[in-house]
This record gives sequence, structure tokens and C-alpha cells, in this order.
Amino acid sequence: MTNSGDFADAGGSQDPMREYQKDFDAAEKKIAGEIDPGMRAVVVAVCVLVLLLSFTLPHAGSANGWEVLVNADSAVAEYIKLPSRIFVWLAVVFGGVFSILALVTRRWVLAWIALAGTAVSAVFGMLAIWSRQTLTVGEPGAGPGLGLVIGWITVIVLTFHWIRVVWSRTAMQLAAEEDRRRAAEGESGRGDWTV
Repeated sequence: MTNSGDFADAGGSQDPMREYQKDFDAAEKKIAGEIDPGMRAVVVAVCVLVLLLSFTLPHAGSANGWEVLVNADSAVAEYIKLPSRIFVWLAVVFGGVFSILALVTRRWVLAWIALAGTAVSAVFGMLAIWSRQTLTVGEPGAGPGLGLVIGWITVIVLTFHWIRVVWSRTAMQLAAEEDRRRAAEGESGRGDWTV
């Protein structure tokens, strides 16, 4: 006959393992939501700084990026078009704010948002430069300013680096998932042979 205490011991030894498994699952889920940009963090931080500094340079005529952002009188006088305003806003929000948040918090979701926003911003930067080049020579501020060109190139570089960070994180997550699957298969295989 079997003593009922034997069942309690057998069940009790399983519970700590299940608790450890829950802790491991929670830790893996937390890590899966994080990024590790490595040295790219330095490049992204420098790009954010260059982007924000490019707003102090002229974007069109005498209007700098900050004046375009707030639609100041000097920006209105330079005939700033909608693509330029959209580019500056997207560059500040996604290239500046979300890039900094993603670096500080190391959250994968914020890196994805920074990536998507900077990609859209790069398109509007191209449209902003194109809209400045289509002005006639006699109009004020004809041609894109140095700040606009530097800002656009910086947004393109940011997009490239966020793609690399997000892509490498996705590959690492897939590798971790594959390792976990193999470990689970190995444990189930060992359990079949135990007597």
C-alpha cells in the first residue's frame, strides 16, 4: 500500500519546479520586450543630437527649423509648404522624442515606433526638399536650406539604424524561442524514458 504522504512529496517537488518555470517565463517575456542596441545606441544618440541641432540652421531662406515647427512669421514669409512642416514635426516627434525614449527605456515597441516614424519622416523630408526646389528663383527662400538637407540625411541614417536594431532583436527573439522549444522537447523526451 502506498502512504498518502508519498503523493504529497511527489506533488510538492513538482510545485517548486512549476514556480521556477513561471519565473523563467516571466523573465523571458520581459527580455523579449527589450532591445540591446549595443554600439548603435551611441550612433543613434549622436544622430538625435545632429537632428535637433539641424533645426537651428536655415531650412528655407532665413527661417530655421524651430521657426518652421511653430509656424513663425519668418517661416510664413519664406512660403514654407506643408511637406516641410510635416517633416519637421515628424522628425521632432519620432527622430527626437521616440528615439530618446527607445534608447532610455530599451523597449522594443518604442524602437518600432521610432523606426516607423523616422521612415515616414524621411519620405516627407524628400518631399520638403522637392517642394523647396520647385519654387521660382524670384520667390523668397527658394531652394532648400542647409538645415533641411542635414535633417533629412540624419533622419535617413536614424531609420537605417533603427531597422538594424529592430531586425536584430527580432532574430534574437526567434533564436530564444527556438532554444526554448528544443529544451521543452528535450525534457519531454527524457520524461518518456524515466521509470
